[in-house]
Amino acid sequence: MRLHEFPRHPLTFGPSPVHPLDRLSDHLGGARVWAKREDVSSGLAYGGNKVRKLEYIVPDVLAQGADTLVSIGGVQSNHTRQVAAVAAHLGLSCRLVQEKWVPWDDPVNDKVGNILLSRIMGADVRLDPAGFDIGIRTSWEDAIREVEESGGRPYGIPAGASEHPLGGLGFANWAFEVAEQEKQLGVHFDTVVVCTVTGSTHAGMIAGFAALEELTGVRRRVIGIDASATIDRTRDQVARIARHTAELIELGRDLRDDEIEVLEGWAGDRYGIPVDSTMEAISLSGRLEAMIIDPVYEGKSMAGLVDLVRDGEIPKGSTVLYAHLGGQQALNAYHSLWPAS
Repeated sequence: MRLHEFPRHPLTFGPSPVHPLDRLSDHLGGARVWAKREDVSSGLAYGGNKVRKLEYIVPDVLAQGADTLVSIGGVQSNHTRQVAAVAAHLGLSCRLVQEKWVPWDDPVNDKVGNILLSRIMGADVRLDPAGFDIGIRTSWEDAIREVEESGGRPYGIPAGASEHPLGGLGFANWAFEVAEQEKQLGVHFDTVVVCTVTGSTHAGMIAGFAALEELTGVRRRVIGIDASATIDRTRDQVARIARHTAELIELGRDLRDDEIEVLEGWAGDRYGIPVDSTMEAISLSGRLEAMIIDPVYEGKSMAGLVDLVRDGEIPKGSTVLYAHLGGQQALNAYHSLWPAS
């Protein structure tokens, strides 16, 4: 496997912590659930899953002599906040396109949370009225061109870093990190649950755990819970990125169809809009574990986990690792969901 050959610029504290969610597990009465906490993985503006992806992208940024990171996301994008953080950390400029991916009617939506942190870190934030899409955006391409025309040396990072050729490597490495932590903790996670939208977090895990299977013979089920509400596009993108990442690390075989599992049923009708199951999951996580999750990503993936464990789709004897990808900062824009009594 070639994963160790790719240059990596460390941006995390080290392995993100893993801990049991005993009260949640007891409440659900099924499989035992643990969490791996990407939300506390880095000191850069509250961390999050995109930092791991950027660890493998930064060496290319530096090699190309770029002076400006250019990226895109929704108004409350966790990804753009993390790009802004890495730019500040490296002493680079940052240009962000923030599209209206979520039709959430709140007067402070574009003033608090992730977008506020990006502004604090010095990013040039531009609002755009375009709606949600997981693919390459013309507004992002326009921003890259504008930086070039102004004399800058831009480095483009697409939404979620997912369409970047190296976007899956961070979570391929995450899989190997999990295997080391299993040895230290004396536990084996037969099932991993993760939110998936633009796809490279989930796809990287698929490739990484496939590589581990080749080395150890141990197979895991990696379940992606769709939060995009564009399930077919997300499934296709996850499969494509997973296969590309597997080729990059020289897995030596094609990925099986059963290794690429994206489940629908918890996204609702629109990306970023919480539904009843989202709110229940946020409440359970907060009341039982004091683990704060958000309405856009983790509320959806936790809702999926809750139902899969309750219904026995994840068997009672399983040990499940829930990937907490961060994103709590967006809660500020959803404050009306929890009105003061």
